[in-house]
Amino acid sequence: MRAGLVATTVLVATAVVACGADEGPDLVVTGTPPAAPYGGPLHVPVKHVDEDGVRAARAGSGAAGRALECDGEMYSGGSSGPWSKGDGGATPQEGLEVYFDIEQPDVPQYGYRVERGEADRVLYSFDVGGRTKVAVVVAKDQKGRPGWGPETSASCDPAELPASFTDTRAYEIWTDRSGERVPVSKVTGGTGPAHCDWQKAHFLSLGEGRNGRTYARDPDGVLPDGMLGVPYDGDARMPADAHDTGYRYHERRLWLTDDPSRVYVRTPHGVEAWPRVKDGYGCK
Repeated sequence: MRAGLVATTVLVATAVVACGADEGPDLVVTGTPPAAPYGGPLHVPVKHVDEDGVRAARAGSGAAGRALECDGEMYSGGSSGPWSKGDGGATPQEGLEVYFDIEQPDVPQYGYRVERGEADRVLYSFDVGGRTKVAVVVAKDQKGRPGWGPETSASCDPAELPASFTDTRAYEIWTDRSGERVPVSKVTGGTGPAHCDWQKAHFLSLGEGRNGRTYARDPDGVLPDGMLGVPYDGDARMPADAHDTGYRYHERRLWLTDDPSRVYVRTPHGVEAWPRVKDGYGCK
């Protein structure tokens, strides 16, 4: 079961997730051991919590979740289900390959190193600046999982992954006033999905879970009638009470007011008012 920070609506989840395997360096490398490697147990019983979010990800990710070294909150985590005889690997590295084949996670598929190893379990870590941002525990011959394969896995927010990876994904990594990357659990965006013919629209997600909100830029009117709470305005006047959030993405600057029905995006060409997407709307 996978648990993580769920997007505000199906719309955003569809709009910002990219598919496809990475091509590049080797899946497993020697790497440089960290100054303080993970010293906890490689097997930690998982708990399945009937909710989404950080608490569920922590409870369901076992040792992998404990091995993470995130700057912010854990982004995703969970445990793997069963597989058939012959699907498991013959070695720990083949077990890591099984993880990518079965789970199809949207994390780098290169540059993992062995952080800890035992007779029947191995912890693989993907590090950024010497800190673990993706952790995968593979195990051998567990119940319903013959051979080597994934037991638990966890990852930090995509904003903590290398730009060389995130620049290839469909979601956007915004920055703050100081140029630091902002977690996608706070703000992200992306082009509308092509299979709904919404690719001329653009979406912006603020927050996550019950407190999350989604906004849309729709200059060509491709979104369904009734989807937006108020009309899109491509030539708006910035309200006097608007404040600069400091969030930037290329030439776009995000401004907010106390009115949650729209957000304001300043560009070199002027100000746009992006309306909020009504709850329940999404690309099916």
